[in-house]
Amino acid sequence: MSNTIIRVENLGKKYVIGHQKQERYTALRDVIANGAKSVGRRLLKPLGKGSSDPTVEEFWALKDVSFEIQQGDRVGIIGRNGAGKSTLLKILSRITEPTQGSIRIKGRVASLLEVGTGFHPELTGRENIYLNGAILGMGKAEIKRKFDEIVAFAEVEKFLDTPVKRYSSGMYVRLAFAVAAHLEPEILVVDEVLAVGDAQFQKKCLGKMGDVAKEGRTVLFVSHNMAAVEALCSKGILLEQGQIKKLDSAKTVAIQYQKNTISSLSKNEHKQILGFSDIHGIVISNLKYYIEYSNLYNGFNLKIEFDIFAETPHSNIGIGLTISTVGGVKVAMISPSITHYIIDSLKGNNKCIFECRNIEKYLAGGDYTISIWLSKPKREYILKIEDALMISIPAYDVFDTGTYFESHIHGLVPLPLRCRIQKSASNFIELGK
Repeated sequence: MSNTIIRVENLGKKYVIGHQKQERYTALRDVIANGAKSVGRRLLKPLGKGSSDPTVEEFWALKDVSFEIQQGDRVGIIGRNGAGKSTLLKILSRITEPTQGSIRIKGRVASLLEVGTGFHPELTGRENIYLNGAILGMGKAEIKRKFDEIVAFAEVEKFLDTPVKRYSSGMYVRLAFAVAAHLEPEILVVDEVLAVGDAQFQKKCLGKMGDVAKEGRTVLFVSHNMAAVEALCSKGILLEQGQIKKLDSAKTVAIQYQKNTISSLSKNEHKQILGFSDIHGIVISNLKYYIEYSNLYNGFNLKIEFDIFAETPHSNIGIGLTISTVGGVKVAMISPSITHYIIDSLKGNNKCIFECRNIEKYLAGGDYTISIWLSKPKREYILKIEDALMISIPAYDVFDTGTYFESHIHGLVPLPLRCRIQKSASNFIELGK
């Protein structure tokens, strides 16, 4: 028997967008003139043939989307704004109809797509819990059994008999998520709406979604938080312009999305090749990096190079770097106020070189971004280039055993810690040897 709980085939959703000419106002004479033009067009082309209406445009939010989701899968759906993520979830939740294609879903679907989804503003929190349960097809006894657990999770005991229209957005989302997650749907669909809650609540929600998945139920999760997607989801779907660009493990898809984002920024803003300051007349160019294996140091050496041109003389210019994961987590900052990497006199052409021996001892294997800046230390930034480079650190054993391991399996920083056991005042046993 197949465990497929969601099957999507050639799914498409088309919207018709209307465009209006920008006019100051519409007078009565404009209405009469437009009406006459409309009658004239119908007389000349009674069958409606001819040029298309320039004020009407077709927009495909989704196009030829196909995939299958198995029971118990935790699927992260990611992509840029406008990629079609929310449209896909609305179709799966039966909120909107597709233009083409087919969807087969087994089981109850509980959705949390936006603040207020499924709640009646005039009803109290208590009444909305029972209403949502009824919508999911649950009996009153079944809802009552889960009621206390829902209220405790949402932390809205004091306001349970208050109309939800008086709730803050955070209270609304807490109760809505609690209802969706606790009423035991076979499929839980959650959009970016969790971003409305505070950090503690978000952590609790992620934990609850993990528990739901462990119970064998299916979770569809849309988020721009790649760390949350990787932590919660086992699979990932990357959407671009309404089409699936990658379907793979959550980690693989998240990394691809982050690489695409950085590549897009580099192409659009030329960050990878040039940075300049009009005010100070300083240009950074020719950014490049090298990672080479060194037999001398039995490891990999990282070298970062770029050129600095100063049209006029400048004194005491600090040079700094920030190393971050592709997900935006700051790993290290090389600040001139601490390192004292300061150029006493900057003028004309200059080449800057950063080097680090045995980089694999400080960063786990994987992809990172490098941001570069020039500053007046502790005073102001002169020039800053975010995500100027993306580098790939080889995955290598920090204990020099000559073996490779999967990227980031040991975390961002592979600390070369030793462990020993003390048997007596003078007897130590080194573990791991």
